[in-house]
Amino acid sequence: MLAQEKNEYKKTLPSGIVITTTKSEHAEQLEALQHLVFPHLAEEEILHADQYRRHIEIFPEGQFVALDGEKVVGATSTMRYHFDTDDQKHHTFFEIMGGGWLTTHEPHGDWLYGLDVGVNPAYRGKGIAKGLYRTRQDLCRRLGLKGQMTVGMLNGYDAVKDKMSVDEYYEKVKRKEIFDPTVSVQEKIGFEIAGLMKDYLNDPTCGNAGAVIVLYAEKAI
Repeated sequence: MLAQEKNEYKKTLPSGIVITTTKSEHAEQLEALQHLVFPHLAEEEILHADQYRRHIEIFPEGQFVALDGEKVVGATSTMRYHFDTDDQKHHTFFEIMGGGWLTTHEPHGDWLYGLDVGVNPAYRGKGIAKGLYRTRQDLCRRLGLKGQMTVGMLNGYDAVKDKMSVDEYYEKVKRKEIFDPTVSVQEKIGFEIAGLMKDYLNDPTCGNAGAVIVLYAEKAI
């Protein structure tokens, strides 16, 4: 079931989880979810309640939560961004999200930059992450954007970091010789690997790097 009134989005997944537009009353729960989902991120890269409220002011239609009743069990934060797949500008996660305040949002940007997708570990396997990606895809189409892009954390690197460099790991993931628990799953959804972003964030489990991935708006997921 999908309902849209004004700028509010609401979709009920088969599991009964509801994906809807983020509201200010969700902010504290969203901060708690960040710490739960991203336990190895540096504190400066964790989003906090006041920052979530600011996101709602800057780009309300691009912020979504997954709810089990009143409980926030998943979320995604996005912004619009000018992106050239053939001329990718290096940036860090901290820089691209404006230090968490989304001041880097470009109102006329032609891509939707997904800053994160997080699901409470106790609720994984219920289609919530895919539902959030699909919600972002719906938004791309409504806004006439080229598609969505993000930098996927290479979370499987930690297990092989003593055997190869992050560059080698990235190439093996790209050639599908290694299955990465984050980026390879995003590929299954429909994302395409478009590049490697080194020194993107402060998380040793992914070698501080991520794969630049894109999902064109016309692609169904």
